[in-house]
Amino acid sequence: MTKKGAGEQELRTRLRLPPGEPVDLSAHDTRATPGDPGGKDAALAQTGRMGRRLAALQDRLWAASTAGDRRRVLLVLQGMDTSGKGGTVKHVAGLLNPAGCRVRAFRAPTAEERAHDFLWRVRRALPRPGEIGIFDRSHYEDVLVARVRHLAVPAEIGSRYGRINDFERSLADDGVTVVKCFLHLSAQEQRRRLLRRLDRPDKRWKFDPGDIEDRALWPAYQEAYATVLERCAGPHAPWYLVPADRKWYRNWAVCRLLLEHLRDLDPRYPEADFDVAACRERLTRHT
Repeated sequence: MTKKGAGEQELRTRLRLPPGEPVDLSAHDTRATPGDPGGKDAALAQTGRMGRRLAALQDRLWAASTAGDRRRVLLVLQGMDTSGKGGTVKHVAGLLNPAGCRVRAFRAPTAEERAHDFLWRVRRALPRPGEIGIFDRSHYEDVLVARVRHLAVPAEIGSRYGRINDFERSLADDGVTVVKCFLHLSAQEQRRRLLRRLDRPDKRWKFDPGDIEDRALWPAYQEAYATVLERCAGPHAPWYLVPADRKWYRNWAVCRLLLEHLRDLDPRYPEADFDVAACRERLTRHT
């Protein structure tokens, strides 16, 4: 069994928000680098090494599922526009075997999705046994955007927090390890990134004029996120607050969190259900 690194456990402890406690996002530095391995260059090098370990553990998780192991992992990425959800997906998923990785980006619900319960489209996108799922946005949009944009009445929004908690508890009971990361970005850094999208022709496709309107709603979104981080956390699905102003740190931290959880699962290759020696002898004799 692979030995756990003390630094990895320490990082998870540092980034985990205490369940049920009020969250003041202004008290968390968006440029902080908890557990920093030694600066940007060191983090980039370590991320590459973590990739090899993640791929090995992913292979074992997939192999274990062929013998009936129902465990899988769901990485949930939430954050304001430009916080780097898509960039993190690219960096994390790029380290994994795509055959065992299920990525879903949740945008505004379609007409079909609106005709169902808000969790309907999420349930359909869950990873299967042996898979690693990554959500770029998630079911939390329905207590974030819906709250800020008044897309549902307050009583309905209020009921959704409990339904989300029940849903995530049921996932844990079914063998899903849920890793929820809030990518904490500053308003100043968001402004810089949006301006960069406008300045660069190869980035303009990412720009949405609606992002300017959303910036005017920044305080409301911060309040909505603080409520989510307080009310939708528990031992089965805690929140990890990842400072996101520094992209290199954000990618390193999320990779490290994912690695920790996979190492805790410690999936094993299944034992052969056939006579290995006899098969070897037959193969050797006939060739």
